[in-house]
Amino acid sequence: MRRPAAAALAAVAAALAMFTTTAPAEARKCPDSVGARSAIVIEVSTGIVACERQADKRLSIGSTTKLMTALVTLENAKLSQTFTASDYRPLPIESQIRLLPGERMKVSDLMRGLLLESGNDAAVTLAEGVSGSRKKFVREMNRRARGLELKNTHFANEIGLDQEGNYSSARDLVTLAKVLRTNAFFKKVVDTPVGTLKSGDHERTFRNRNKLVSRYSWVNGVKTGHTRGAGYVLVGSGSKNGIQLITAVLGTDGEAARDSDTMALLNWALPKFQRIRAVVEGKVMVKVPIRDRQGATLSLAPDRTVRRIIERGKRDEVKLDVVAPDVVDGPIRSGQRLGRVEVRQDGRLVATVALVAKSAVAAPTPTEKAKSWAARPYVVGGIGLLLAATVLLVTRRARTSRRRPNRREAPGAA
Repeated sequence: MRRPAAAALAAVAAALAMFTTTAPAEARKCPDSVGARSAIVIEVSTGIVACERQADKRLSIGSTTKLMTALVTLENAKLSQTFTASDYRPLPIESQIRLLPGERMKVSDLMRGLLLESGNDAAVTLAEGVSGSRKKFVREMNRRARGLELKNTHFANEIGLDQEGNYSSARDLVTLAKVLRTNAFFKKVVDTPVGTLKSGDHERTFRNRNKLVSRYSWVNGVKTGHTRGAGYVLVGSGSKNGIQLITAVLGTDGEAARDSDTMALLNWALPKFQRIRAVVEGKVMVKVPIRDRQGATLSLAPDRTVRRIIERGKRDEVKLDVVAPDVVDGPIRSGQRLGRVEVRQDGRLVATVALVAKSAVAAPTPTEKAKSWAARPYVVGGIGLLLAATVLLVTRRARTSRRRPNRREAPGAA
């Protein structure tokens, strides 16, 4: 797998930022059952914030720092590359995948170790392999944070250890997770209950520290974090009925509270959204008159279905603008594109769908052209005027003829 271009991911991030909206203030309050110091839950496709609590407060975030470590690595390295293990010696209490000095491991496996086991030694090895030094890598992490407009985020290390200047917010973390989920490798790894690292000196198998992934089939990520300063942190995600949510809870008291808060947010927010078919493939949306076919029309229909997520009860926020010709000329083949449907949600253009002909239209015959020409208003009007003028002329001549005196023949000469 080749690395995504940084510019391409930046463009994705900018596009995603456009969809970050908030629900009305009265709807943003998180349920009382959520005890986290800071919390948020968003719907991914629209960016709608279902609820939030101190979502912009700067807090220590523990190993959720590694989400930015993952992003910078994905943007600047290939998964097939091999890096040499760093000389970093983690303390026994630190999360680690137990890399041996000088051991060589593929980036893909280092990423699995980073995201599943939250290995600090994997994080340092990736940082040095990507940037040459940890210091340069952290500078790149902060550059990307600015590029993503994470206004309440700054990094002091690539691991997530408590350190002055290493912080983020609930809102920034879900924004970062939303960008990362556009990468197929990342999305698959964080949704894996157990992962095996096959490169390196020996195989290693780790269980995902986010235990919700194995407990609930619809939970699909993302990353845990814990330090004394941060408490217990979890960026979570789940999908049901095509609705994808991302959550963040910061500053909880323990793993049980962290997991409970995350599930409370997911279960509370899911019913607040619904998935609709804004545009249905094949459903006739407009009938256009066919030139030279008096009274005949051609049906136009979308060539694909567009589904949208909306807040329940707000279907009227999705509006359709149909752009189609006033009249069409044969020949036309079935499936030929002849217009479009523009889908707008809450005033934003979110999709454009082609309108295609439901049937073929042959070229008009000379007789059809003649009939069509004769039926045109200006032709009918012209003929009417000509007939009226002819009748008027004949009538005038008749009247003139009746008014002339009779001329008698003059008598001949004697």
